[in-house]
Amino acid sequence: MAIVVQKYGGTSVGTIEKIKHVARRLAARKDQGDEVVAVVSAMGKTTDMLISMAKEISDAPSRRELDMLMSTGEQVSISLVSIALNEMGYESVSLTGFQAGIMTEGFHTKARIQDIDIDRIKQYLSEGKIVVVAGFQGINENGDITTLGRGGSDTTAVALAAKLGCTCEIYTDVDGIYTVDPRLFSTARKLDVISYEEMLEMASLGAGVMETRAVEIGQKYNVPIYVALSSEDWPGTYIKEYDVTMESKVITGLSVSDKDLMVTINHVPYDVKNISMIFEELAKMDVNIDMISQTAPSHGLVNVSFTAPKDDEDIIQEIMQNITKEFSDAEVEIEKDITKLSVVGIGMRSQSGVAAKMFKVFADHDIAFKQVTTSEIRISYVIDTKDKQRAVEAVAKEFNL
Repeated sequence: MAIVVQKYGGTSVGTIEKIKHVARRLAARKDQGDEVVAVVSAMGKTTDMLISMAKEISDAPSRRELDMLMSTGEQVSISLVSIALNEMGYESVSLTGFQAGIMTEGFHTKARIQDIDIDRIKQYLSEGKIVVVAGFQGINENGDITTLGRGGSDTTAVALAAKLGCTCEIYTDVDGIYTVDPRLFSTARKLDVISYEEMLEMASLGAGVMETRAVEIGQKYNVPIYVALSSEDWPGTYIKEYDVTMESKVITGLSVSDKDLMVTINHVPYDVKNISMIFEELAKMDVNIDMISQTAPSHGLVNVSFTAPKDDEDIIQEIMQNITKEFSDAEVEIEKDITKLSVVGIGMRSQSGVAAKMFKVFADHDIAFKQVTTSEIRISYVIDTKDKQRAVEAVAKEFNL
């Protein structure tokens, strides 16, 4: 008898009928002889609705109270799934993050899982129950409810699978991982398998199917992750450890994200301590920085640019105000209508010429870029959002994605 963790996203439990469908899937897996732990998100757009309600009352609601509010969405889902299972004759128990032993640390609304005490879950499994756990939440060292940020239910599921020593199956509204978002490129291909490393890059660069921290945990603890459609039994995509067959294609996928903004600080006095101070202030407020570039010094001044999530705009604005007070000549420009486009592939380690092809594609299609960064297995560009569709189609065709 094996343990399995299954995660169901918000669209998969968006209605009572869908909740009943999820319950039937969990029951079927139980009938196969497995011990089943389900991790469930809030129904549909519940989290967005709750945040909207809070912002009708306050432009800047307390993050602690936001966590208290948002955590209720998952509690509704888990109780309804458990009720459906019990009604079908399958013993089930629902657990909040706290009841499931999920301990967190860090900032409210973007906490991180520190550890999970799985004793209570294992006890219920030994009693033959299907355990339904609230994703996206836990409890910190002060006893306060915390949430894990967008996509946190994926993280909950993979972390539980790591602690339980089992596989993790992510069921969602898409049937696997694609080379390109099919909404942007209709002939994109579904991947049968992708390495943790490639998936980690694609997730961090905007591929919305998996959450970055979930893939990090999967890679660290070698948790097999399977991503598939929740409404049908179609083959999905396995996220697994790298093997040599994965290098046969130079580019595995293309990720696109409109969720970042680009900040440029002009006329910063050229001193490594000044650059350090800027990013220390951002780090203190847990602002996740991705792409960074700096111009060569000119007359003792440099320009520094970076990308960061649009969700952190208010925090960034506040920090930038302090920066301009520190450097009287500094000017800050924040660009919101940008898109981050990235190509990812382990094959780049052994095959050259990808950057040259990318630059030629942009030149041939008159697409300008504002920033470019590279790693061993990816190249990322910041472009104007108005050029996104043309860029996606051109790059996807060039690399046969």
